[in-house]
Amino acid sequence: MTAPRISRQPPPKPPVRPRNWPPPSAPPSSRRTGRVRRRLPAPRRPLVVDALAAATGLGLGISLALGIGAQTVSALHAPGGIATALGRVTGMLSGYAMVITVLLSARIPPLERALGQDRLIVWHRRIAPWGLYLLLAHAVLITVGYALAAKTGILAEIGQLLWTYPGVLSATVGSALLLAAGVTSYRRARRRMRYETWWAVHLYTYLGLGLSFVHQVDTGAPFVGHSLATAWWTSLWVGALIVVLAFRVGLPLWRSVRHDLRVAQVSAVGPNTWSIVLSGRHLERLPTAGGQFMMWRFLRRELWWQAHPYSLSATPQADHLRITVKELGDHSTALSRLTPGTRVAFEGPYGVFTADARQSRNVLLVGAGVGTTPIRALLDDLPRDTHVVVLLRGRHSEDIAHLDEFERLVGKRRGLLHALTGPREAVHLNAAALHTLVPDIAGRDVFVCGPDEFTRTVISAARGAGVPELHIHHEDFAF
Repeated sequence: MTAPRISRQPPPKPPVRPRNWPPPSAPPSSRRTGRVRRRLPAPRRPLVVDALAAATGLGLGISLALGIGAQTVSALHAPGGIATALGRVTGMLSGYAMVITVLLSARIPPLERALGQDRLIVWHRRIAPWGLYLLLAHAVLITVGYALAAKTGILAEIGQLLWTYPGVLSATVGSALLLAAGVTSYRRARRRMRYETWWAVHLYTYLGLGLSFVHQVDTGAPFVGHSLATAWWTSLWVGALIVVLAFRVGLPLWRSVRHDLRVAQVSAVGPNTWSIVLSGRHLERLPTAGGQFMMWRFLRRELWWQAHPYSLSATPQADHLRITVKELGDHSTALSRLTPGTRVAFEGPYGVFTADARQSRNVLLVGAGVGTTPIRALLDDLPRDTHVVVLLRGRHSEDIAHLDEFERLVGKRRGLLHALTGPREAVHLNAAALHTLVPDIAGRDVFVCGPDEFTRTVISAARGAGVPELHIHHEDFAF
């Protein structure tokens, strides 16, 4: 068994700190070098989050009021009236939940900047199942209510609804598409699927939502003769469509054309790991920060139709930027065969795994696997007065991408670099190990990026070593 290399410390001098450092209650510096424009740090409770939360609650209240107000006392007392009324209300609630679900994944810049794409996706995953549960409740309750009113069996009523009621068959197809997207989004299903398959299935949700909207507004009983309800729901659905087109299509298309990214160079930087340098125009004007990621679409015949998230592995310069990709699937493997001149479209940048999240001027950067790439860009972006300790993990030193660059940059900052190599069972990253490697860890911000298990282990160890929760930063890049 190979013993792990516990440290690699390129600078011979001890860390240098400014006199009287850190000053009491001093906020972390936001100064940075270079010409690349950065985003301003978001406040703890940004106004946009509170405003959108209030608007979401108000919209829910309006939707409920319109749904309940469309019911009449006589209809409720008719056979099947209560089941039918509940079915209509659950249908409206399902539609509203789906609108919110779509908006959470629309990558709205102010919201994404304030909360982070990973947190928005967590909320998206929590709300989306409720939309499907309400959709199923709507279908069951409406069928039961109509069957009781017509005094027929459930199966007979299903046939009547599908073949004689306008819009029901198309709505059923739309519901099936939405259910397929929901089933493939469960954690176990996602782990067994290729990203490309999951992404293609999710594209059909837009078709399912469109069919649901037509059924809801054109044939829904609460909308017949109710112009206010029709106007409200039409504005909701059309507004959501405009937001999706603006931020998922319009903004990425405009930025891609404006900056004209092309592949400049592809080179190996480790076993099955490739550095891809992209050239373009006015890249210093991209509102990027070290640690962020983008959705990349390489315009080759077999790749153009799918976008994948990859982090920047260095802060952009005026005419080029860089990503580093490890071969983990068909798409990442194909990138190693890219030829110079290949056009590249992109969305983003996204993420709040940036220097702006710091609470102090001491940081510990921890990376493993391809997770070292955003750590590398973040190291570029930290202000000069930040004292840095970097901890990198790989089975062998050559498995750590850009290790030579880490040595140079950490040495230039007079920080400390620990390159932990060796088999997993020989390298323990518990609280005691972290405290041994970084004795003042409790007073540092900890940024960690790597495989899920590694990230969870380091976060747990950092908490055990006394690091406050607000000083631990990570971001989930998984689909």
